[in-house]
Amino acid sequence: MQAQGNSEFLPGSKEDIFSVVWVKNWPSAIENKKSRTVKARLNSILFGIRTPELKNPVAIIAANLEDFWILDQGNKTVFHTVKGVGDIPHPITKTGFDLASLVGLCSLSDGSVLFTDSRSRKIYCISESKKKLQVFSDTLQLEQPTGIAYLPEKKQIWVLETAAHRIAVLNESGNLIKRFGTRGDAPGEFNFPTHIWADGKGLIYVTDAMNFRIQVLDPEGNVVSVFGEAGDASGYMARPKGTATDSHGNIYVVDALFHVVQVFDIKGTFLYKFGNQGHGNEEFWMPSGIYIDKEDYIYVADTYNSRIQIFQLTTTHEK
Repeated sequence: MQAQGNSEFLPGSKEDIFSVVWVKNWPSAIENKKSRTVKARLNSILFGIRTPELKNPVAIIAANLEDFWILDQGNKTVFHTVKGVGDIPHPITKTGFDLASLVGLCSLSDGSVLFTDSRSRKIYCISESKKKLQVFSDTLQLEQPTGIAYLPEKKQIWVLETAAHRIAVLNESGNLIKRFGTRGDAPGEFNFPTHIWADGKGLIYVTDAMNFRIQVLDPEGNVVSVFGEAGDASGYMARPKGTATDSHGNIYVVDALFHVVQVFDIKGTFLYKFGNQGHGNEEFWMPSGIYIDKEDYIYVADTYNSRIQIFQLTTTHEK
């Protein structure tokens, strides 16, 4: 696979040069062509069997380049892509659940996948074997659940309750441990938080959307850092959505209104941005979710271009 595009930035170190390179899209042009073959059209007309096509992806988690899960808000469903082939798991196609407002997803240590639906106010769980889909906790009452993250070191699930401007912390069984946060603009307060990311090193990143900022928390919920403000220039935020971190601690924030991904350090210093409005490679149309895997592959849910764009962060040492 030939990577294309190359953009460099210096994240606080004059010795390390980081480059973000475009790798590929999913689905690719070839995969789109396959979905429109004569056989696929006949299956749709004669048997009602439709080849699923990505419509409005809003969130993604990935094990690697060949294995990832996507929430498709436009189709009200979930895709699982294995070896480049994406499909809707059987339990989801047969479910009676109305998945009208899918927002966030995460995976647990046992391989099961959790995802939120803000309209139904529920968290759903699909088992590792993909044989069962169920409500994660029947007794749990949430106010517009959106972003969700799993903290393996504490065996906790953090879910944002956007309408209540707070965070709910659950155990692996879906039982409520605690809630914290209230509406406001002081550190530790929220104004319609929407997306959350746990870096696996003890820090949690919350997109405090209507405060136009990112809040960085420790596992106890204490504020480590707060950065961002409303504006229309690089380094400012207009419609911040998904956030993620790479292995070097750089913080990536998707901005749907700017059609870009902006990169910051832990102090909130603006480092770099990539993407602009459009339909070509390395261009976005109101992107939303983002995920970065252990190999520093960057997956962006390019929502209104109906695709996932995949990039990679590479590092060279300046002599």
